[in-house]
Amino acid sequence: MGIAASRHRPNDGAGWQGFAALRRYGSAAEMKTRSLANGSPDEGSGRRRQILEIAAQLFARKGYRGTSMRDIGEQAGVLGGSLYHHIKSKDALFVELHDGALDAAQSRIAAAIAAHQDPWARLQAACTTLLDIQLAPDSLTMPMMNDFREVPDPVREQLVARRDRFEGLFRALVDALPLPLHLDRSIYRNLLLSQINNVAEWYGQGRLTPADIAIQIVAIFRHESD
Repeated sequence: MGIAASRHRPNDGAGWQGFAALRRYGSAAEMKTRSLANGSPDEGSGRRRQILEIAAQLFARKGYRGTSMRDIGEQAGVLGGSLYHHIKSKDALFVELHDGALDAAQSRIAAAIAAHQDPWARLQAACTTLLDIQLAPDSLTMPMMNDFREVPDPVREQLVARRDRFEGLFRALVDALPLPLHLDRSIYRNLLLSQINNVAEWYGQGRLTPADIAIQIVAIFRHESD
């Protein structure tokens, strides 16, 4: 993903690098809530939630390729075949964590924009919420690694498909803006998301809050039709 990335080209420069900037979509609390939404028989077990959190931390630190089911089992204190009672496979686990992170982010953004009618206010609310999620110091780093392109093709297809559904939220917001006719809305959206995703690379807590940065970004991107 960069959410601003091309649908089929994982080497698309800044946009694809933004994929890694979405690592912080799920806090530990959100992970626990989202884990209840999957269809496994023990979906409510605290043990499974613990395994999900440990796996997310390992994927964040070691990447997809560097994390094995044995690593996850050892960290969680679940050895041998017992781990597969909770987790179907590494691929399925990676997809679940990725999708749960985006589910949490999408729900928060949808709730934030629902309070506004003006299209610019809605865009600013979405940008503020996205930055709050990405920059929160207590967020649980999610498995959106720089080595994302190393996941198997079937897994990548699932991740990109979920990414595209998430991006649809911003597509609708941009489509509603009163932009000049000569501006390409797809390019506009991709540049906007790339800028937001890259904030995590340089942000340090100081004089500007995530909301302040969102205000500045939207002001820079505000171009209204005559």
